[in-house]
Amino acid sequence: MAIINWATAKYEGLGKDGKGQVSTQSGALKDQPYGFNTRFDNQPGTNPEEQIAAAHASCFTMALSFGLAKLGFSKGSLASKVEITLVKEGDGFAITKSEIKLAAKVPGMSGADFEKAAVEAKLTCPISKLLNCDVTLDITSFEGS
Repeated sequence: MAIINWATAKYEGLGKDGKGQVSTQSGALKDQPYGFNTRFDNQPGTNPEEQIAAAHASCFTMALSFGLAKLGFSKGSLASKVEITLVKEGDGFAITKSEIKLAAKVPGMSGADFEKAAVEAKLTCPISKLLNCDVTLDITSFEGS
């Protein structure tokens, strides 16, 4: 079984003067503006790194949720924030890190078991597998037994 999702990007003009629009199959993003100013000057709109961060945060959190359910837990809450690091590299740029910051509450679970499940989710999440950079995990808070 293969699931195929798609997104489109358009760009009018070239270089710093160009302006783009990105849309996703689901419509969650529809003609969202992006370009040099949204990527490097904090102008309104989106950018590729923000979209990667959203994909990684949602994928990891869902993977962890399913992992915890497989272990028999049915109640709890998970909140992830992913920070993507973009650095200047030669004449271009490179993504060098995806840092997952995780806060969770899973009643009845030990911290050691939770950490093991979180690391497993980090390693097996499809977006973690896709990224060819340092993927780290920082459990910022955990409440269990």
